[in-house]
Amino acid sequence: MNDLSNLFLGTIAAATALMAFAQIGAMVVAARAARQVQQTLAAVHNEIRPLIAKASAVADEASRTAALASAQVQKIDRLVTDVSRRVDETATIVQQAIVTPARQGVAMLAAVKAGLAALRGIADVRRGSSRSEEEDPLFIG
Repeated sequence: MNDLSNLFLGTIAAATALMAFAQIGAMVVAARAARQVQQTLAAVHNEIRPLIAKASAVADEASRTAALASAQVQKIDRLVTDVSRRVDETATIVQQAIVTPARQGVAMLAAVKAGLAALRGIADVRRGSSRSEEEDPLFIG
């Protein structure tokens, strides 16, 4: 039994040595893979860094452009508001300077027309009374 025990013991020792070599090999392969992953990440990081810098510059420029656009929009808004206010003031002044006197002139003209119409009416009434005395209203002929 001693030989059989030594045989099993030798088999166990050989299997354990093979497992140890397999584990060492797996660790070496895992270490190489980890180094490759680390190198790949470093390369990607180095390639992405300029892109991130460019994106940051673009974002900064966009921010400045938006601020300038906002300022210009505010200036245009103030300009339109000022122009609108001045147009309203000008319209009011024109109305006071032209339309109101024109209305008064039209009113005066209407008064003169009414006065002339009244004078014509008086003249027509005088002429009408002399005609009615000359003609017989009951005469059909």
